Amino acid sequence: MIKATADGETRSRPRLLLTRRLPPSVEARAGQDYDAHPSTEDRPLYRDALVRVAEGMDAILACAADRLPAEVIMELPESVRIIATFSVGTDHIHLDAAKRRGIVVTNTPDVLTDATADIALLLMLGAARRASEGDRMIRENAWSGWTPTQMLGIQVTGKRLGILGMGRIGQAVAQRARAFGMCIHYSNRNRLPAALEQGAVFHADPETMLPYCDFLSLHCPLTPETFHWLDARRIALLPDQPVVMNTARGAVVDDEALIEALRNGRVAAAGLDVFDNEPNLHPDYRTLSNTFLLPHLGSATMETRDAMGFRALDNLDAFFSGREPGDRVA
Repeated sequence: MIKATADGETRSRPRLLLTRRLPPSVEARAGQDYDAHPSTEDRPLYRDALVRVAEGMDAILACAADRLPAEVIMELPESVRIIATFSVGTDHIHLDAAKRRGIVVTNTPDVLTDATADIALLLMLGAARRASEGDRMIRENAWSGWTPTQMLGIQVTGKRLGILGMGRIGQAVAQRARAFGMCIHYSNRNRLPAALEQGAVFHADPETMLPYCDFLSLHCPLTPETFHWLDARRIALLPDQPVVMNTARGAVVDDEALIEALRNGRVAAAGLDVFDNEPNLHPDYRTLSNTFLLPHLGSATMETRDAMGFRALDNLDAFFSGREPGDRVA
């Protein structure tokens, strides 16, 4: 991206920090268009390290695991003009601080909808049908053969599914769940048009939805209002022995409350792909046989991760070409 200035001189390519190792095709494109500086380690960069390696950079391509609170944003070098996050969620970036600093922030919506919705269905089936227990039984050579009462799970077909957050991913989950004959209930900041609802039942107050949730799938953003939203009080509003799935953010769930409900049978099972303070999840989840746990695989397909990287680079291309990035969030 070397460009000629008004007097005919050339300007060097923008310097781009890649905070994590990205898919090869994404790194290759970044190297073609930018003076790219990929991280040499596949782990998050924390405060001092991030500020140090950002010295002299024009842009940062960050990931959801990179923490950019207000104090880090305010300490970033003056050269940094834009942060493109390799994620839909932006709760890891203090957007108000970025605005105060005049740093543009973009995300990558749309491209991970299908992959994440697929994982939500995997969590639903895996938790309901005790897939973790069955897999462990086979691997530990503990299966003695089929019996009529072995590992009885919960049937998905025909049950009621409640969706908290009916954005792109929530709608994609509803579309898949309809193939199982599920009755869809949802709560969202705004009611969807009838064409998008497709018969789903809207609840303006999410708590009025909970009694109808044989299955509850969480797809809301993490905000101060949704922090530990699924707590003991709201769990008590669910029907007997529901199944809970979370592909949103770990902190939407009060871990202590959900773990206690899983222990005492108030909640039948949980399928979780995200965790509060991940990867240091609450250790008690590992001890429970009625949990189906995945290591944040929501967008983890080759096609989706490439698309996320290209979307982030599209936003950077627009910014450095003097255009408004399509996915600007700050």
